[in-house]
Amino acid sequence: MWGNGDGSVPTTGVTFGVEEEFHILDPGTGRLAPASPALLADGSGADKEFHARMIETATPVCTGLRDLRAALVAARGRLVAAADRAGVCVVASGTVPDSGSSDAPVCPDDRFRRISDRYRRLAAEQHVCATQVQVGVADPDLAVRLIARIRGWLPVLLALSASSPFFGNADTGYASYRNVVASRWPTAGPAPVAADHAAYQRSVRTLIDTGVIDDPGMIYHDVRVSHRYPTLEIRICDSTPVVDDVVLIAALSRALVATSAAEDQDDVPGTPMPDELVRAATWVAARDGLRAGLISPATHRLIPAADVVAELVAHVTPALARAGDAEAVTTSLAALLRSGNSVQRQHRVLTAGSGLVGVVAALAAETRSELGPAVDAVGGAGVRTSPV
Repeated sequence: MWGNGDGSVPTTGVTFGVEEEFHILDPGTGRLAPASPALLADGSGADKEFHARMIETATPVCTGLRDLRAALVAARGRLVAAADRAGVCVVASGTVPDSGSSDAPVCPDDRFRRISDRYRRLAAEQHVCATQVQVGVADPDLAVRLIARIRGWLPVLLALSASSPFFGNADTGYASYRNVVASRWPTAGPAPVAADHAAYQRSVRTLIDTGVIDDPGMIYHDVRVSHRYPTLEIRICDSTPVVDDVVLIAALSRALVATSAAEDQDDVPGTPMPDELVRAATWVAARDGLRAGLISPATHRLIPAADVVAELVAHVTPALARAGDAEAVTTSLAALLRSGNSVQRQHRVLTAGSGLVGVVAALAAETRSELGPAVDAVGGAGVRTSPV
Protein backbone atom coordinates (compact mmCIF):
# COMPACT_ATOMS: atom_id res chain seq x y z
CA MET A 1 0.00 0.00 0.00
CA TRP A 2 2.61 2.51 1.05
CA GLY A 3 5.13 4.57 -0.91
CA ASN A 4 4.98 7.53 -3.29
CA GLY A 5 5.75 5.44 -6.37
CA ASP A 6 9.09 7.15 -7.00
CA GLY A 7 11.10 5.64 -4.16
CA SER A 8 10.51 8.60 -1.83
CA VAL A 9 8.75 8.45 1.50
CA PRO A 10 5.72 10.48 2.58
CA THR A 11 6.07 13.88 4.24
CA THR A 12 4.73 14.01 7.78
CA GLY A 13 0.98 14.47 7.88
CA VAL A 14 0.51 14.90 4.12
CA THR A 15 -0.15 11.41 2.81
CA PHE A 16 -2.63 8.98 4.27
CA GLY A 17 -4.56 5.81 3.52
CA VAL A 18 -7.22 3.66 5.12
CA GLU A 19 -7.60 -0.05 5.80
CA GLU A 20 -11.18 -1.24 6.36
CA GLU A 21 -12.29 -4.54 7.87
CA PHE A 22 -15.68 -6.07 7.03
CA HIS A 23 -17.91 -8.81 8.41
CA ILE A 24 -19.31 -11.34 5.92
CA LEU A 25 -22.89 -12.41 6.58
CA ASP A 26 -25.80 -14.42 5.24
CA PRO A 27 -28.27 -11.68 4.18
CA GLY A 28 -31.28 -13.88 4.98
CA THR A 29 -30.40 -14.78 8.55
CA GLY A 30 -27.92 -12.07 9.58
CA ARG A 31 -25.51 -14.81 10.71
CA LEU A 32 -21.78 -14.63 10.02
CA ALA A 33 -20.74 -16.64 6.96
CA PRO A 34 -17.22 -18.11 6.37
CA ALA A 35 -17.07 -16.89 2.77
CA SER A 36 -13.79 -14.96 2.61
CA PRO A 37 -12.04 -17.65 0.48
CA ALA A 38 -14.77 -17.25 -2.15
CA LEU A 39 -14.51 -13.46 -2.12
CA LEU A 40 -10.70 -13.53 -2.26
CA ALA A 41 -10.87 -15.83 -5.30
CA ASP A 42 -13.45 -13.68 -7.08
CA GLY A 43 -11.51 -10.52 -7.88
CA SER A 44 -12.65 -8.56 -4.83
CA GLY A 45 -9.20 -6.97 -4.50
CA ALA A 46 -9.45 -7.57 -0.76
CA ASP A 47 -7.10 -9.33 1.62
CA LYS A 48 -7.66 -12.10 4.14
CA GLU A 49 -8.41 -11.39 7.77
CA PHE A 50 -8.08 -13.57 10.87
CA HIS A 51 -11.45 -15.29 10.58
CA ALA A 52 -12.97 -16.63 7.37
CA ARG A 53 -16.04 -14.53 8.25
CA MET A 54 -14.07 -11.29 7.86
CA ILE A 55 -12.19 -9.57 5.04
CA GLU A 56 -10.09 -6.40 4.62
CA THR A 57 -9.53 -3.74 1.98
CA ALA A 58 -6.87 -1.02 1.72
CA THR A 59 -6.66 2.20 -0.24
CA PRO A 60 -3.52 3.35 -2.05
CA VAL A 61 -1.59 6.32 -0.71
CA CYS A 62 -3.72 9.46 -0.98
CA THR A 63 -3.10 13.17 -0.49
CA GLY A 64 -6.63 14.59 -0.66
CA LEU A 65 -10.07 13.79 0.70
CA ARG A 66 -11.58 13.43 -2.77
CA ASP A 67 -8.94 10.90 -3.78
CA LEU A 68 -9.36 9.00 -0.52
CA ARG A 69 -13.14 8.88 -0.85
CA ALA A 70 -12.90 7.68 -4.44
CA ALA A 71 -10.47 4.93 -3.37
CA LEU A 72 -12.75 3.82 -0.52
CA VAL A 73 -15.78 3.71 -2.83
CA ALA A 74 -13.86 1.74 -5.46
CA ALA A 75 -12.58 -0.80 -2.92
CA ARG A 76 -16.03 -1.25 -1.39
CA GLY A 77 -17.59 -1.52 -4.82
CA ARG A 78 -15.35 -4.41 -5.83
CA LEU A 79 -15.95 -6.17 -2.53
CA VAL A 80 -19.72 -5.69 -2.56
CA ALA A 81 -19.95 -6.92 -6.15
CA ALA A 82 -18.02 -10.09 -5.25
CA ALA A 83 -20.23 -10.59 -2.19
CA ASP A 84 -23.36 -10.26 -4.32
CA ARG A 85 -22.08 -12.93 -6.67
CA ALA A 86 -21.37 -15.23 -3.71
CA GLY A 87 -24.83 -14.68 -2.21
CA VAL A 88 -23.52 -12.98 0.95
CA CYS A 89 -23.31 -9.40 2.18
CA VAL A 90 -20.51 -7.40 3.78
CA VAL A 91 -20.88 -4.99 6.69
CA ALA A 92 -18.49 -2.32 7.92
CA SER A 93 -19.10 -2.12 11.66
CA GLY A 94 -17.13 -2.89 14.79
CA THR A 95 -19.34 -5.89 15.59
CA VAL A 96 -22.53 -7.43 14.27
CA PRO A 97 -25.12 -9.17 16.46
CA ASP A 98 -23.69 -12.63 15.65
CA SER A 99 -20.16 -11.61 16.71
CA GLY A 100 -18.62 -13.77 19.42
CA SER A 101 -19.37 -17.26 18.15
CA SER A 102 -16.63 -19.60 19.33
CA ASP A 103 -16.90 -22.02 16.40
CA ALA A 104 -15.66 -19.65 13.71
CA PRO A 105 -13.07 -21.06 11.30
CA VAL A 106 -9.73 -19.28 11.08
CA CYS A 107 -8.80 -18.16 7.58
CA PRO A 108 -6.34 -20.73 6.14
CA ASP A 109 -2.95 -19.29 7.08
CA ASP A 110 -0.11 -20.67 9.20
CA ARG A 111 0.31 -17.42 11.15
CA PHE A 112 -3.39 -17.20 11.94
CA ARG A 113 -3.39 -20.82 13.11
CA ARG A 114 -0.48 -20.12 15.50
CA ILE A 115 -2.31 -17.12 16.93
CA SER A 116 -5.45 -19.21 17.34
CA ASP A 117 -3.53 -21.95 19.16
CA ARG A 118 -1.84 -19.48 21.51
CA TYR A 119 -4.77 -17.21 22.38
CA ARG A 120 -7.50 -19.87 22.36
CA ARG A 121 -11.00 -18.59 23.15
CA LEU A 122 -9.85 -14.98 22.96
CA ALA A 123 -8.89 -15.56 19.33
CA ALA A 124 -12.05 -17.56 18.66
CA GLU A 125 -14.21 -14.64 19.79
CA GLN A 126 -12.30 -12.03 17.77
CA HIS A 127 -15.22 -11.23 15.44
CA VAL A 128 -14.51 -7.50 15.48
CA CYS A 129 -13.62 -5.08 12.70
CA ALA A 130 -11.70 -1.81 12.77
CA THR A 131 -10.89 1.15 10.58
CA GLN A 132 -7.15 1.84 10.53
CA VAL A 133 -5.73 5.13 9.27
CA GLN A 134 -2.12 5.23 8.09
CA VAL A 135 -0.61 8.74 8.19
CA GLY A 136 2.75 9.36 6.58
CA VAL A 137 5.58 10.04 9.06
CA ALA A 138 8.99 9.49 7.48
CA ASP A 139 11.08 9.88 10.65
CA PRO A 140 10.54 6.90 13.01
CA ASP A 141 11.84 8.83 16.04
CA LEU A 142 9.31 11.57 15.33
CA ALA A 143 6.59 8.94 14.94
CA VAL A 144 7.37 7.62 18.43
CA ARG A 145 7.34 11.12 19.92
CA LEU A 146 3.99 11.85 18.31
CA ILE A 147 2.36 8.93 20.11
CA ALA A 148 2.61 10.79 23.41
CA ARG A 149 1.05 13.90 21.86
CA ILE A 150 -1.91 12.28 20.12
CA ARG A 151 -2.95 9.36 22.31
CA GLY A 152 -5.14 11.46 24.63
CA TRP A 153 -7.21 12.60 21.64
CA LEU A 154 -7.81 9.13 20.20
CA PRO A 155 -10.86 8.32 22.40
CA VAL A 156 -12.67 11.16 20.61
CA LEU A 157 -12.13 9.37 17.29
CA LEU A 158 -13.40 6.16 18.88
CA ALA A 159 -16.58 7.92 20.02
CA LEU A 160 -17.21 9.30 16.53
CA SER A 161 -16.72 5.88 14.92
CA ALA A 162 -18.57 3.78 17.52
CA SER A 163 -20.62 1.12 15.74
CA SER A 164 -20.54 -2.01 17.90
CA PRO A 165 -23.28 -2.26 20.53
CA PHE A 166 -24.13 -5.91 19.84
CA PHE A 167 -22.17 -9.06 20.68
CA GLY A 168 -23.38 -12.60 21.17
CA ASN A 169 -26.80 -11.54 19.81
CA ALA A 170 -27.32 -9.21 22.77
CA ASP A 171 -27.12 -5.49 23.36
CA THR A 172 -24.00 -4.98 25.49
CA GLY A 173 -24.87 -1.46 26.60
CA TYR A 174 -21.59 -0.27 25.08
CA ALA A 175 -21.18 1.98 22.07
CA SER A 176 -17.97 0.20 21.03
CA TYR A 177 -17.91 -3.32 22.39
CA ARG A 178 -15.28 -4.01 19.72
CA ASN A 179 -12.90 -1.90 21.77
CA VAL A 180 -13.70 -3.93 24.90
CA VAL A 181 -13.11 -7.23 23.07
CA ALA A 182 -9.88 -5.99 21.49
CA SER A 183 -8.57 -4.66 24.81
CA ARG A 184 -8.19 -8.22 26.12
CA TRP A 185 -5.10 -8.83 23.99
CA PRO A 186 -1.82 -8.29 25.88
CA THR A 187 -0.57 -5.71 23.38
CA ALA A 188 -3.85 -3.80 22.92
CA GLY A 189 -5.18 -0.56 24.36
CA PRO A 190 -3.47 2.80 24.82
CA ALA A 191 0.06 2.87 23.43
CA PRO A 192 2.92 3.19 25.91
CA VAL A 193 5.25 6.16 25.58
CA ALA A 194 8.86 5.53 24.50
CA ALA A 195 11.87 7.84 24.37
CA ASP A 196 12.77 7.08 20.75
CA HIS A 197 12.37 4.47 18.04
CA ALA A 198 15.21 2.34 19.37
CA ALA A 199 13.45 2.07 22.74
CA TYR A 200 10.17 1.34 20.98
CA GLN A 201 11.78 -1.48 19.00
CA ARG A 202 13.40 -2.92 22.13
CA SER A 203 10.01 -3.18 23.82
CA VAL A 204 8.58 -4.97 20.79
CA ARG A 205 11.58 -7.30 20.68
CA THR A 206 11.13 -8.14 24.36
CA LEU A 207 7.50 -9.16 23.76
CA ILE A 208 8.59 -11.38 20.88
CA ASP A 209 11.41 -12.93 22.93
CA THR A 210 9.01 -13.80 25.75
CA GLY A 211 6.76 -15.66 23.33
CA VAL A 212 3.78 -13.40 24.03
CA ILE A 213 3.67 -12.36 20.36
CA ASP A 214 5.21 -13.78 17.20
CA ASP A 215 6.01 -10.61 15.28
CA PRO A 216 5.63 -6.80 15.25
CA GLY A 217 2.29 -7.15 13.46
CA MET A 218 0.83 -8.33 16.76
CA ILE A 219 1.32 -4.94 18.40
CA TYR A 220 -2.36 -3.97 18.57
CA HIS A 221 -2.13 -0.66 20.45
CA ASP A 222 -4.56 2.12 19.59
CA VAL A 223 -1.72 3.81 17.72
CA ARG A 224 1.53 2.24 16.62
CA VAL A 225 4.55 2.90 14.45
CA SER A 226 3.95 0.73 11.41
CA HIS A 227 6.44 -2.09 10.95
CA ARG A 228 5.72 -2.12 7.20
CA TYR A 229 5.42 1.50 6.11
CA PRO A 230 6.83 4.93 7.08
CA THR A 231 3.60 5.77 8.87
CA LEU A 232 1.92 6.25 12.17
CA GLU A 233 -1.05 3.88 12.26
CA ILE A 234 -4.16 4.96 14.17
CA ARG A 235 -6.07 1.78 15.05
CA ILE A 236 -8.60 2.81 17.68
CA CYS A 237 -11.68 3.27 15.49
CA ASP A 238 -14.51 0.87 14.79
CA SER A 239 -15.25 -0.05 11.21
CA THR A 240 -17.85 2.46 10.11
CA PRO A 241 -20.58 1.81 7.54
CA VAL A 242 -21.00 5.28 6.01
CA VAL A 243 -18.13 6.20 3.67
CA ASP A 244 -18.34 9.90 4.54
CA ASP A 245 -17.74 9.10 8.21
CA VAL A 246 -14.61 7.12 7.29
CA VAL A 247 -13.32 10.08 5.29
CA LEU A 248 -14.08 12.40 8.22
CA ILE A 249 -12.18 10.20 10.68
CA ALA A 250 -9.23 9.93 8.29
CA ALA A 251 -9.14 13.72 7.85
CA LEU A 252 -9.17 14.30 11.60
CA SER A 253 -6.50 11.63 12.10
CA ARG A 254 -4.20 13.21 9.53
CA ALA A 255 -4.76 16.67 10.98
CA LEU A 256 -4.02 15.39 14.48
CA VAL A 257 -0.69 13.94 13.35
CA ALA A 258 0.19 17.10 11.39
CA THR A 259 -0.70 19.31 14.35
CA SER A 260 1.41 17.26 16.73
CA ALA A 261 4.35 17.22 14.30
CA ALA A 262 4.22 21.01 14.07
CA GLU A 263 4.14 21.29 17.87
CA ASP A 264 7.11 18.94 18.11
CA GLN A 265 9.08 20.99 15.59
CA ASP A 266 8.32 24.23 17.47
CA ASP A 267 9.01 22.67 20.90
CA VAL A 268 5.48 23.44 22.03
CA PRO A 269 4.88 21.72 25.38
CA GLY A 270 2.31 18.95 25.21
CA THR A 271 -0.43 18.20 27.71
CA PRO A 272 0.46 14.60 28.48
CA MET A 273 -2.14 12.27 29.96
CA PRO A 274 -0.99 9.55 32.34
CA ASP A 275 -1.56 5.95 31.29
CA GLU A 276 -4.43 5.39 33.69
CA LEU A 277 -6.30 8.47 32.44
CA VAL A 278 -5.84 7.56 28.76
CA ARG A 279 -7.16 4.10 29.54
CA ALA A 280 -10.10 5.58 31.46
CA ALA A 281 -10.88 8.01 28.63
CA THR A 282 -10.84 5.14 26.14
CA TRP A 283 -13.21 3.08 28.28
CA VAL A 284 -15.62 5.99 28.68
CA ALA A 285 -15.63 6.52 24.90
CA ALA A 286 -16.21 2.80 24.35
CA ARG A 287 -19.08 2.74 26.81
CA ASP A 288 -20.93 5.88 25.78
CA GLY A 289 -19.71 7.00 22.37
CA LEU A 290 -21.31 10.40 21.81
CA ARG A 291 -24.27 9.74 24.13
CA ALA A 292 -22.88 11.36 27.30
CA GLY A 293 -19.49 12.74 28.33
CA LEU A 294 -15.88 12.27 27.25
CA ILE A 295 -12.69 13.04 29.15
CA SER A 296 -11.10 16.22 27.83
CA PRO A 297 -7.39 15.89 26.98
CA ALA A 298 -7.05 19.61 27.72
CA THR A 299 -8.57 19.69 31.21
CA HIS A 300 -8.62 15.98 32.17
CA ARG A 301 -12.25 16.40 33.19
CA LEU A 302 -15.41 14.59 32.07
CA ILE A 303 -17.46 17.06 30.01
CA PRO A 304 -20.19 16.70 27.35
CA ALA A 305 -19.03 14.72 24.34
CA ALA A 306 -19.89 17.49 21.89
CA ASP A 307 -17.59 19.86 23.80
CA VAL A 308 -14.64 17.45 23.58
CA VAL A 309 -15.29 16.98 19.85
CA ALA A 310 -15.22 20.77 19.53
CA GLU A 311 -11.91 20.86 21.43
CA LEU A 312 -10.41 18.36 18.98
CA VAL A 313 -11.58 20.36 15.98
CA ALA A 314 -10.19 23.59 17.45
CA HIS A 315 -6.91 21.82 18.17
CA VAL A 316 -6.46 20.63 14.57
CA THR A 317 -8.12 23.49 12.65
CA PRO A 318 -4.83 25.09 11.46
CA ALA A 319 -3.74 21.73 10.02
CA LEU A 320 -7.15 21.23 8.41
CA ALA A 321 -6.91 24.68 6.87
CA ARG A 322 -3.42 24.03 5.48
CA ALA A 323 -4.67 20.82 3.87
CA GLY A 324 -7.77 22.54 2.47
CA ASP A 325 -10.00 20.23 4.52
CA ALA A 326 -11.57 22.61 7.05
CA GLU A 327 -14.88 23.23 5.23
CA ALA A 328 -15.39 19.58 4.30
CA VAL A 329 -14.67 18.39 7.85
CA THR A 330 -16.99 20.99 9.37
CA THR A 331 -19.82 19.96 7.04
CA SER A 332 -19.32 16.21 7.54
CA LEU A 333 -18.96 16.50 11.29
CA ALA A 334 -22.15 18.56 11.58
CA ALA A 335 -23.99 15.90 9.55
CA LEU A 336 -22.68 13.09 11.76
CA LEU A 337 -23.66 14.91 14.95
CA ARG A 338 -27.16 15.56 13.56
CA SER A 339 -27.85 11.97 12.50
CA GLY A 340 -25.81 10.32 15.25
CA ASN A 341 -22.97 7.87 14.91
CA SER A 342 -23.59 4.29 13.80
CA VAL A 343 -24.47 2.94 17.25
CA GLN A 344 -27.16 5.58 17.65
CA ARG A 345 -28.62 4.74 14.23
CA GLN A 346 -28.56 1.00 15.01
CA HIS A 347 -30.50 1.57 18.20
CA ARG A 348 -33.10 3.57 16.27
CA VAL A 349 -33.55 0.63 13.88
CA LEU A 350 -33.91 -1.77 16.82
CA THR A 351 -36.39 0.51 18.60
CA ALA A 352 -38.48 0.69 15.42
CA GLY A 353 -39.12 -3.03 15.79
CA SER A 354 -36.95 -4.41 12.99
CA GLY A 355 -35.05 -6.74 15.31
CA LEU A 356 -31.40 -7.73 15.02
CA VAL A 357 -31.86 -8.97 11.44
CA GLY A 358 -33.14 -5.49 10.61
CA VAL A 359 -30.05 -3.95 12.21
CA VAL A 360 -27.83 -6.11 9.98
CA ALA A 361 -29.89 -5.16 6.90
CA ALA A 362 -29.53 -1.46 7.71
CA LEU A 363 -25.76 -1.82 8.23
CA ALA A 364 -25.39 -3.68 4.93
CA ALA A 365 -27.38 -0.99 3.13
CA GLU A 366 -25.20 1.77 4.58
CA THR A 367 -22.03 -0.13 3.74
CA ARG A 368 -23.00 -0.42 0.07
CA SER A 369 -24.52 3.04 -0.28
CA GLU A 370 -22.81 5.71 -2.40
CA LEU A 371 -20.99 3.07 -4.47
CA GLY A 372 -22.32 4.29 -7.80
CA PRO A 373 -22.95 2.18 -10.91
CA ALA A 374 -20.47 -0.57 -9.90
CA VAL A 375 -23.15 -2.19 -7.74
CA ASP A 376 -26.89 -2.02 -7.33
CA ALA A 377 -26.69 0.52 -4.51
CA VAL A 378 -29.29 0.35 -1.77
CA GLY A 379 -30.03 3.47 0.25
CA GLY A 380 -30.03 3.29 4.02
CA ALA A 381 -31.26 5.46 6.87
CA GLY A 382 -28.67 7.99 7.85
CA VAL A 383 -26.76 7.81 4.56
CA ARG A 384 -25.39 11.18 3.54
CA THR A 385 -23.86 12.71 0.43
CA SER A 386 -20.23 13.70 0.89
CA PRO A 387 -19.31 17.40 0.77
CA VAL A 388 -15.83 16.52 -0.54
